[in-house]
Amino acid sequence: MAERKNIAIKDAENIVQSIMQDYSQSRPIDKKDDFYDQPDKDEIIDIIDKLFKIVYPGYFIERTYKGYNAENQLATLIEDVMYRLHRQIIKAMQITPQSVAMCEEKIDHCAYVVTVDFLKKIPRIREYLEGDLEAALEGDPAARNYDEIVLAYPGLYAITVSRLAHELFLLDVPLIPRIMTEHAHSLTGIDIHPGATIGRHFFIDHGTGIVVGETTVIGDNVKIYQGVTLGALSTRGGQKLKGVRRHPTIEDNVTIYSGASILGGETIIGHDAIIGSNAFITSSIPAGTRVSIRQQELQYSGTKRTGEKDFSDDTWVI
Repeated sequence: MAERKNIAIKDAENIVQSIMQDYSQSRPIDKKDDFYDQPDKDEIIDIIDKLFKIVYPGYFIERTYKGYNAENQLATLIEDVMYRLHRQIIKAMQITPQSVAMCEEKIDHCAYVVTVDFLKKIPRIREYLEGDLEAALEGDPAARNYDEIVLAYPGLYAITVSRLAHELFLLDVPLIPRIMTEHAHSLTGIDIHPGATIGRHFFIDHGTGIVVGETTVIGDNVKIYQGVTLGALSTRGGQKLKGVRRHPTIEDNVTIYSGASILGGETIIGHDAIIGSNAFITSSIPAGTRVSIRQQELQYSGTKRTGEKDFSDDTWVI
C-alpha cells in the first residue's frame, strides 16, 4: 500500500508539472494571475437573488432576517446590494483597457455613482415588470394568478433579469450584465442579450430556446413563443460587426409563434403583424401582415410486414 501511495504521489506531481507547463504559453486560456480581481460570478448571482427580493417584495422574503418589517428589510437589502454590487463593478472596470488611465480612487468613485444610479432606476424597472406580469396573465389562459407567474414562469424570470441587466448595460458596466443574463439563460433556456431594448407589456410563453440578440429592438405589447430567434443575418464579420446594427426591430402589438426566425439589422416587423410558426424572415414585413407557412408535405414510408402490403416503395404525401 505504501509503495502504491508513493507512486500515486509521484504521478500527481508529474501531472501538476505538466499542466503548469501548459499554463506558461501566454494564451487567453492561461490567464490566472489576476483571478481575485475579476468579478465573482457566484457573488453576482447572489446579488440577482437579492434584487428579486427588492423587486417582488412578499414573493421572495429574506428568511435570514428575524421578523418581517418591510422598510427595515428593504433598507438592509439595499445596503447589502449597494456594497456588493459596488465592489463587483470596481472589479469589472479594473479589467477593461480604459482603466489603465484611471487611478483607483477614480474607478471607485465611478463604480459608486453607477451603483447608485442603477438602484435609483428600480421603481421604473418595476413599472415595466408590472406590465409584463399583466401581459402574462392576459396572454396565457393556463395562468391561474399572478403568484403562479412570479414564482413559476421562466419567461418572467428571464425578462426580470434582462430588464435589470439592461440598465447596467446602459450605464456601461462591463461583463456583469452578461453574467446576469447568461445565468438566466442557463436556468430558463431563454437567451436575451442585455443590450436588447424591450418595450412595455412583453410576454414570453413557454420560452425554451428563445434567442434575442444584442441590437434587437422590441416594441410594446409583443408576445413571442418558444424557439423564436431574433438574430443576425450573418456573423462572419466577427469583431468587425461590433457596434453595427445586426438584429431586427419588432414593432408594437406583434405576435411571433414558435420556431420562427427573424434575422438582420434592416429587418422590421411592422406593428400588429402576426408571424406564424417556423417562418424564416430576412426582410421587412408590413404592418398588419399575417405571415404563415403553407402546409408542409409529410412523407411516409414503411417496410412490409407479414400479411401486409409493402409500402417501402410508396410515398404518401399529405
